[in-house]
Amino acid sequence: MQKQAIFQSKLLPYALVAPQLAIVLIFFYWPALQAMIQSFLLQDAFGLSTSFVWFENYIDLFKEPAYFEAILRTFFFSFAIAVSSLSFALLLAVMADKPLRGSMLYRTLLIWPYAVAPPVVGVLWIFMLHPSLGVLSRYLRALGIDWNPLLDGDQAAALIILAAAWKQISYNFLFFLAGLQSIPRSVIEAAAIDGARPMRRFWTVIFPLLSPTIFFLLVVNIVYAFFDTFGIIDTMTRGGPGKSTETLVYKVYTDGLLGGNLGSSAAQSVILMIMVIVLTGIQFRFVERKVTY
Repeated sequence: MQKQAIFQSKLLPYALVAPQLAIVLIFFYWPALQAMIQSFLLQDAFGLSTSFVWFENYIDLFKEPAYFEAILRTFFFSFAIAVSSLSFALLLAVMADKPLRGSMLYRTLLIWPYAVAPPVVGVLWIFMLHPSLGVLSRYLRALGIDWNPLLDGDQAAALIILAAAWKQISYNFLFFLAGLQSIPRSVIEAAAIDGARPMRRFWTVIFPLLSPTIFFLLVVNIVYAFFDTFGIIDTMTRGGPGKSTETLVYKVYTDGLLGGNLGSSAAQSVILMIMVIVLTGIQFRFVERKVTY
């Protein structure tokens, strides 16, 4: 027998939902609509006149090789950040789920990094891996590694991936730990009685039961890598060297705010929004089939 909420007034449910709807409309749908309108406009260099140019901003974007490079770079960053953060978070969650002395302290310390803002994360990693001031850079040079992310694009990309993945590990760890603790111990004990070793128990019993959590975190991490890495990139590399760390979200910023091309920037933001929606839809359409609820 299901319980159903009964309201004395028909307007009360709408009144309760209204604040959240207002936030979504004001801070998401209204800016999205403004960006769509702006993507069809072209302003002069001084911002005094605006003309309607239809799809000219979109056409110019797809004629620009640097834009396609930014798309490929964004997908690579997203894949690397999502895989690395999910893998390390799952490993840490499995280790923290064991009955260890002081496990609550370990769990608390592992959750803390999520409270750090992305720009602060960038500053922390710059302090550690700056080519001349970084603490860890000294050890890299001692090992014979010519570490200089200020000049080497590949090293700068690796630094961005490390910092962004480290920032997201705590969020993933929290959900993985909750998922592990929700698995009935009787199922794992039954697999152990049947003779399954720890690794086999993990891949045949624990991992399939974690598939809903993994699917949810995969979607969240892809969105995080597309949008929320802006603060890290801006603090650490500003898209350099040579635009080797310029992703789509940072290109929207540089072309719009720094370059003054608001029409092209708005068109990029619309394309980025469509890409994320399509990518999320593909995940729900195909990846969710492998999820066991």
